[in-house]
Amino acid sequence: MSAPARVALVTGSSSGIGAAVAARLAAEGIRVVVNSARSVEAGEKLARSLPDAVYVRADVSVEAEARHLVAAAVEHYGRLDLLVNNAGVTRVVPHADLEGATPSVWREIFALNVFGTWQTTVAAMPHLAATGAGAVVNISSVAGCRPAGSSIPYAVSKAAIGHMTVLLANAVGPRVRVNAVAPGLIETPWTRDSDFFAPIAEKVREGTPLRRVGLPEDVAEAVLALAGASYTTGQVLLVDGGAHLV
Repeated sequence: MSAPARVALVTGSSSGIGAAVAARLAAEGIRVVVNSARSVEAGEKLARSLPDAVYVRADVSVEAEARHLVAAAVEHYGRLDLLVNNAGVTRVVPHADLEGATPSVWREIFALNVFGTWQTTVAAMPHLAATGAGAVVNISSVAGCRPAGSSIPYAVSKAAIGHMTVLLANAVGPRVRVNAVAPGLIETPWTRDSDFFAPIAEKVREGTPLRRVGLPEDVAEAVLALAGASYTTGQVLLVDGGAHLV
């Protein structure tokens, strides 16, 4: 008798990196829970396009909704093997504009990026542990490792996710592994429409070893690799085309 297909919950997966991750996991036969806080139509459309996927609307920055999301995933499939904490938000504030990085900007970014990641992970942990081989993959950013990013609050939130990854991996092994992917500049609908994308993209294409901007599919491949790397935990994997080398 074959083992039941694994189940993955990907937060913030109605578009961009999250959608690419959901599609890549589904291509491997993993049953996927698609999630978003607002883009319901896009999330439902993606879920319909994937084999044996389901969409659940929830804002993971709200603890009760994060718990509802996990409970809905387990209720639908009966198990949870992989959690991908992708949901995130930023605000573009030049780093030198200290007044522009207001407390409300900090609170908004941390509520989703840090607290949302934590709340969803805590809710999922008993179910991940129950499989004996559960995994968490957090989506951090190169901005959490270098003096970069769309704003200082965003960069600090991603640094927090990176350190959270290491601390969690140490706390919840051996039953659950926790790793993170830290993308560099990735071309998504949001980044293409932002003012900072074009000049940074030009620098990336001219000055990094791989000479191109990343795609959501590049991040999805890294997530899939970490999800299956059974002897790897507590790692933050840079997916930046070698930008950290220059």
